[in-house]
Amino acid sequence: MVSDEKTTDDRAERRPTDQLAAAEGIAGSAVGDVASFEQSQSPLDRLQRFLHSRPLVSPSVVLLLAFLFFSIAGDRFFTATNTSTILAQVMIIGTLGIAQTLVILTGGIDLSVGAITLFASVVMGKLAVGWGWNPWLALLFGIGIGLACGAANGLLVTRLKLPPFIATLGTLSVFGALAQWFSENQTLRSTDVQEQASNLLWFGRVWEPLSGFRVTYGVVFMLLLYAFFTFALSRTTWGEHVYATGDEPETARLVGINTSRVLLSVYVVAGLLAGLAGWLWIGRIGAVSPIPIVNANLESITAVVIGGTSLFGGRGLVLGTLIGALIVGVFDSGLSVLGFEPLWRVFAIGVLVLVAVALDQWIRRVGK
Repeated sequence: MVSDEKTTDDRAERRPTDQLAAAEGIAGSAVGDVASFEQSQSPLDRLQRFLHSRPLVSPSVVLLLAFLFFSIAGDRFFTATNTSTILAQVMIIGTLGIAQTLVILTGGIDLSVGAITLFASVVMGKLAVGWGWNPWLALLFGIGIGLACGAANGLLVTRLKLPPFIATLGTLSVFGALAQWFSENQTLRSTDVQEQASNLLWFGRVWEPLSGFRVTYGVVFMLLLYAFFTFALSRTTWGEHVYATGDEPETARLVGINTSRVLLSVYVVAGLLAGLAGWLWIGRIGAVSPIPIVNANLESITAVVIGGTSLFGGRGLVLGTLIGALIVGVFDSGLSVLGFEPLWRVFAIGVLVLVAVALDQWIRRVGK
């Protein structure tokens, strides 16, 4: 009896040791499997996984190489004046790119941001200069118009269940026509705006931190917007819901996320940003004009795609859009300095878009 009890006690004492050994064996086996898997990967597979885990790498490399190439090829490219011009040129597209990024992260697209920007700008100018409203009230009303237009887009997508492409293609024409009607196709001159509503030109003012390097207030404001939305998307619950809605909408609904509310909020915020871009646009051109902003929609989408955000939703960073906007600006300026005709600049941007989308398709296949 004593012998049996001792045997049982010995087994009980050995059991934790045996379990630990077994666990170590399993862990060692797992580590070995991972190591074996990594060793079996080709360099191309490792590059694919690396780019998948670090979406800012590829657009950053493209921007750096483009900047170095044009700096060497063109004597007038790498100057303080030209760098300032590039930043001023991407101010509007960069701001609209944030709005476009939010929408594309949810798997949608917004073709109306340029029209909303124009509509908001002519409302601000007409109310302040044409109708004599308090300039700050006119400014707030114009930004509110942008927010309302974004809400309209969101309701068409969430309530009427229209595809985002169709919904915003329709509102592109609606908002553009309203801008022409409200402005009565009249341009408000810079002198009139300066006399009656100088606050509308505020973002066109210049700050010169270094000799020859001039940055408008609008560029600084755009960078602050990027900082804010980088934080909002990476550090808030709302940002997590935006990514979840774009990545796996059905799964997001199952875990309790109100995807319709998330989509509506995204379009509202996009409209608000377009309204702010209307204020920036007035400061950029120094007047209030009903002439449509050329290629605003296309270039904002281009900045998002080149910046590494997936058109299929759920993957991308807002900072990538800033890099994408700078790539567009650098190519446009660099080719101009080298003497290329505008059509070749458009050609180069088109090639960049095709390469970016093809790269995104390849990166998304990681692990499949």
